[in-house]
Amino acid sequence: MKDYVQVPAAELEKPYELTSARESATFLCLRVCCCCSALRPRYKRLVDNIFPEDPKDGLVKADMEKLTFYAVSAPEKLDRIGSYLAERLSRDVVRHRSGYVLIAMEALDQLLMACHSQSIKPFVESFLHMVAKLLESGEPKLQVLGTNSFVKFANIEEDTPSYHRRYDFFVSRFSAMCHSCDSDPETRTEIRIAGIRGIQGVVRKTVNDELRATIWEPQHMDKIVPSLLFNMQKIEEVDSRIGPPPSPSAADKEENPAVLAENCLRELLGRATFGNMNNAVRPVFAHLDHHRLWDPNEFAVHCFKIIMYSIQAQYSHHVIQEILGHLDARKKDSPRVRAGIIQVLLEAVAIAAKGSIGPTVLEVFNTLLKHLRLSVEFEAYDLQGGSISSANLNTSSKDSDEKIVQNAIIQTIGFFGSNLPDYQRSEIMMFIMGKVPVFGTSTHTLDISQLGDLGTRRIQIMLLRSLLMVTSGYKAKTIVTALPGSFLDPLLSPSLMEDYELRQLVLEVMHNLMDRHDNRAKLRGIRIIPDVADLKIKREKICRQDTSFMKKNGQQLYRHIYLGCKEEDNVQKNYELLYTSLALITIELANEEVVIDLIRLAIALQDSAIINEDNLPMFHRCGIMALVAAYLNFVSQMIAVPAFCQHVSKVIEIRTMEAPYFLPEHIFRDKCMLPKSLEKHDKNLYFLTNKIAESLGGSGYSVERLSVPYVPQVTDEDRLSRRKSIVDTVSIQVDILPNSIPSDDVNKATEDSQV
Repeated sequence: MKDYVQVPAAELEKPYELTSARESATFLCLRVCCCCSALRPRYKRLVDNIFPEDPKDGLVKADMEKLTFYAVSAPEKLDRIGSYLAERLSRDVVRHRSGYVLIAMEALDQLLMACHSQSIKPFVESFLHMVAKLLESGEPKLQVLGTNSFVKFANIEEDTPSYHRRYDFFVSRFSAMCHSCDSDPETRTEIRIAGIRGIQGVVRKTVNDELRATIWEPQHMDKIVPSLLFNMQKIEEVDSRIGPPPSPSAADKEENPAVLAENCLRELLGRATFGNMNNAVRPVFAHLDHHRLWDPNEFAVHCFKIIMYSIQAQYSHHVIQEILGHLDARKKDSPRVRAGIIQVLLEAVAIAAKGSIGPTVLEVFNTLLKHLRLSVEFEAYDLQGGSISSANLNTSSKDSDEKIVQNAIIQTIGFFGSNLPDYQRSEIMMFIMGKVPVFGTSTHTLDISQLGDLGTRRIQIMLLRSLLMVTSGYKAKTIVTALPGSFLDPLLSPSLMEDYELRQLVLEVMHNLMDRHDNRAKLRGIRIIPDVADLKIKREKICRQDTSFMKKNGQQLYRHIYLGCKEEDNVQKNYELLYTSLALITIELANEEVVIDLIRLAIALQDSAIINEDNLPMFHRCGIMALVAAYLNFVSQMIAVPAFCQHVSKVIEIRTMEAPYFLPEHIFRDKCMLPKSLEKHDKNLYFLTNKIAESLGGSGYSVERLSVPYVPQVTDEDRLSRRKSIVDTVSIQVDILPNSIPSDDVNKATEDSQV
């Protein structure tokens, strides 16, 4: 064991003598430091004490409590405390002493959470300066640390707002972090999450105060929204359901940048008001355009579902207006891009229709119809410009793409129209009908000067398909409301009878408006119904307005059906729709007088098929005969006159055995054997006017008019039409009719009509 020297007590009491110059200097420095430390401000000493010698030991809690107590007791010192902490943190950041940086930020966070006085505002400036230093550093850990501190600060509610404080730097920096391209995937994800959380903090801190609304300025929205959308694009499977997407779990919000970005976007849009809604939505269009996300458009649809479900319902029409405006701006883009925008509009309309659509109803339809015309115009131009060469393949592809656009427009129009109240829907019906190119319409018709005949027919079909979608499900109390003269006249115009598809659409529109008791499904398909009572047809007593309507417009309806039956390009569907038209008129609008007129019409159709003044093919002649048989079977059971039913049943029975091609079940079947002529058939195969008149007269019907053959009215448009004159047709019918049917009764009826 080492021996120690015993020093006398007297020696210890002697003053220490410095043995060298170095010792003298060292001692002097120590004395000066001790004096300076004693003279330093207390807040600096308290701040210095929270930093341990080894940063691994972490914040000195006991000294941190002293500092916190001092800051709370003397809030006027907060700004100095913050400045000194900022000074130390800046020095440590430059020297890469990350341990001390962590301690400084922890101390700042605790002070920020503990102090809520008015004097905290100068301290906040120092705090934000330190956060900015961390975000500017190139170390991901420090960037995340700064973001976390900023998020904590954003959740603090200040007593009074600070209007001079701006967050431009933080918006720019956090947006840049959202686009991090770090080579390490984990680091990249961590930085992006930090950027999104930072943006969310900025939004929460600034968006609630109306007087501090700089966050909604376009220069900020143009950074925030694309940054969020960029991270949302990482979702591999986009939910395509109509309903609102499910709320993400808390774990997903923290770990998945895409989910966190979506949640932040929802929060941002949910806080948008009338004045700044457009600034938040327009960057979405720019992002989708820049990244070419309209084709395919799954992500675009997903984005606008989020927008429509996040904003306040009364602002929905603003989003729809923005989509319409963007559609106008991209009208010269490829068909698939336009179709993608229109499908997004459909999704937006589907959601907005459940709430407030606002004053954009006519604007939506007007814009869609304008783009429908443009699409047909592009299609017609491609067809006319296409030559028989290798370019034909591209022309065909463009043609099919334009059809995608047209179908998307029609679907949108239909969905939008079907969700409108009836009073608005009737206005839209008139609006669309006014756009259909027909003879004698007003100047509001779409410009078709560049379309040609093919393009005009195409736009007629497209508009009628749109009208069919809008009228679906429409229920009017009176037929006058559903079919006013200003709507019915252009709908039944001969201009819309030039093509079998046009005629089908016209009839289907009429069915939508006539069928007020949902009977059409029961009448689907032309056939001989054994017992009409099994259909359980719903009907009501004909009201005075409906009776007046038939007196005024009945002949117009009969004429349309009569001429529609005699078209050479009819297919089975045309005959089915014509049969349904007769049946619906019988159910919805027929009193005794109308029933007589409908029977006259049916007999006139039978006579025209036998006479064949239009030189129709045998299939069409037999189709008309089958149509007449199906309708007379239906109407005879509807009015329940036994003698009439017996006559009709007898004729059908004879046809079944001798001429099955006169019945719908056979003529519309594949490979049906057709007769060579109809002139030599026995009169028992036909429905005879005298038999019908006798049977109805016995039941109290006024049958005098049955003896007068039906002759369609002649209109001004008929004289300008390319089809054969109705006047010539009628004269031929009257001249040939006596020799067509070997029946004295029919001959007598014809003679009476000529008198």
